[in-house]
Amino acid sequence: MVLNLEWLRSFKAIYETGTLTGAAQALFISQPGVSLHLNSLESYTGYKLFDRSARQMVPTERGKVLYNFIVEPIAKLEAAEQLFHKSSRLERPTISIGMCFETFQFTLEKHISTLPFNVIIQFGEYPQMLADLDKGLLDLIITPQKGTQKNLEYKPFSKERIVMIAGSKTDSAEIDALLHTGKLAEAEHLLHQQVWYSTAADMEHLKRFWQLQFGRHPDFKPNYIVPNICSIIRCLSDGEGFSIVPDFLCREEMAAGKVKLIWEGTQVIENTLHFGMRKKTIYAEEIQQIQRIFEEGELMLAVDSVPAGIP
Repeated sequence: MVLNLEWLRSFKAIYETGTLTGAAQALFISQPGVSLHLNSLESYTGYKLFDRSARQMVPTERGKVLYNFIVEPIAKLEAAEQLFHKSSRLERPTISIGMCFETFQFTLEKHISTLPFNVIIQFGEYPQMLADLDKGLLDLIITPQKGTQKNLEYKPFSKERIVMIAGSKTDSAEIDALLHTGKLAEAEHLLHQQVWYSTAADMEHLKRFWQLQFGRHPDFKPNYIVPNICSIIRCLSDGEGFSIVPDFLCREEMAAGKVKLIWEGTQVIENTLHFGMRKKTIYAEEIQQIQRIFEEGELMLAVDSVPAGIP
């Protein structure tokens, strides 16, 4: 086995930052990459170089000796690297962002080609996004949920309201009348008989809305399971059927009369959307640029601009 200079560079970064995440940020590489370098170096030396804990990498005596031996040579090599690459083109930074597919398609997708840095978009469940953000696998997330990780901070920037909508050709007069007069049991019975749309990955909006408004889980299966909420909006536009969706995804269609708001519920479900990020990041400038896109875009429409629902 041949000693790799990158192993020593990663070791030095771990020693100086105290964490694998901090080392990864300092070196512009992934945390798993840093872990692999350390494991390879420990295998090469035959010694444990750090005592690993949940929050910090504590150098062993062997680790301290190795650091003192390499710190000056590594610094000279890095200075030489900067000198000989001074005139070369700077590498574009890459940031990883987590959000739901609909948020990406509705807000960020059309701006991607204008960004002066590389972007990796990840879709998934919010708890996993929070964990990946904490580990350094993501740099920014758009989330209605906040975690308890001390390394993370959140900035609220908009709200979404979960509402019941229907296609513009849906005959909803009888349901409207029952909801207006507070006859929820009768309205629920009639709603069961309608055509419903949902998504394959997430029925949480439907379950949560039904539980809060009617006091039970929905005991019916949607007729059509489509890939995402944007697909639902397109299917309902100028058509028939019902769904439970975040309001910001269908504001344009409601304004154009392609879908109609049926009910916001007796208890309104409103989520605050946050930018989630690590407190210390080397991508502050890039993250701020992404934040400006959201803050200046459609998601910043005032919640009061949504048509009033049935009380």
